[in-house]
Amino acid sequence: MENVLRPLIVIGGSVVLTLLIGWATDLLLRKADERHGDTPLWGLLRRGRIPYQLVLCSAMLRGSYDEAQLLQEHEVGIGRTLTLVLIGSTAWVVIRIAAAVVETSYSRYARLHHDPARVRRVRTQVSLIMRVVAAVVGVVAAAAMLLTFPAMRAAGASLLASAGILGIVAGVAAQSTLSNLFAGLQIAFGDMVRLGDTVVVDGEWGTVEEITLTFLTVRTWDERRITMPVSYFTSKPFENWSRGSSQMTGIVYWHLDHSAPVELMREKLRDILRECSAWDGRDYGLAVTDTTPNTMQVRALVTAKDADDIWTVRVTVREQMVRWLCEQHPYALPRVNTADAPLPSSRRSFDGFSDGAAHRTPAPRTGRG
Repeated sequence: MENVLRPLIVIGGSVVLTLLIGWATDLLLRKADERHGDTPLWGLLRRGRIPYQLVLCSAMLRGSYDEAQLLQEHEVGIGRTLTLVLIGSTAWVVIRIAAAVVETSYSRYARLHHDPARVRRVRTQVSLIMRVVAAVVGVVAAAAMLLTFPAMRAAGASLLASAGILGIVAGVAAQSTLSNLFAGLQIAFGDMVRLGDTVVVDGEWGTVEEITLTFLTVRTWDERRITMPVSYFTSKPFENWSRGSSQMTGIVYWHLDHSAPVELMREKLRDILRECSAWDGRDYGLAVTDTTPNTMQVRALVTAKDADDIWTVRVTVREQMVRWLCEQHPYALPRVNTADAPLPSSRRSFDGFSDGAAHRTPAPRTGRG
């Protein structure tokens, strides 16, 4: 009977005690979250309930397994398994706690600062810091797991002896990876490009959606994703429309007939912008910028608070202005003359000129008088 009760008491007691401690901890975090609603820290810490309970359960079972006297012939394997679970769950808890602290700091910063550019910069740095922390904790946890095996401990001395040669070989083989890694850190803390920035890369316009230590993802306007190494942004020029300020100035061109009513177009542009919610009201203008033998080029300048709004303002102005010209001033639209020019009905000569335009040579005399 003792052989049955002892394992049940040890294992069952560990599980029940784990559930009770986990429930009590979660209850305290929930009350703290309700009491301090201005910070999301306590609510974020509740996301670590599962790894926290795994740590408690594996630690209790690992410490009391000898008392259970269960499957003693497999004691070494079971003990090592519990140790691996304890190490992995501890690393999981550490990552969750770090993520909660970092996310809380970012939320507080975003709430106190209203500059979108600075908020995006901090968001980019926080994202990359969390990836570095997760990578470091994962590597340490993996190393700790490997050291639980005696064979790995014996191999440690030989690995350290050949560390110099392996380091040189790894440095040469991973040169591209290391360059991307340092480029990612340079982007994060050099404020070159941030999450949410509007960029033009290789002729593609889009928004920076994800930044890691090795690659960067740009979401284009048609929902495509362009993934490229971060070293691209440290070695090649690119357009960043959100650098400094997100406010933008847009240009709209029309090619019209020379008789187009420019003054009326300025008034119509003002009316269109007043009804366009995407226009930020900073500035606008309309002027003739170029002429050709058949048409003239009219340019309108409009402003908006960001790249998305400037696109809306441009297409709205272009569409409504063309519609207004078609309805009210159709003569202003460009025309192509395909008919022959009419000849003058009469030709008069004056001082050697025909119709005042072409110089004519006098006809030779045919007789002598």
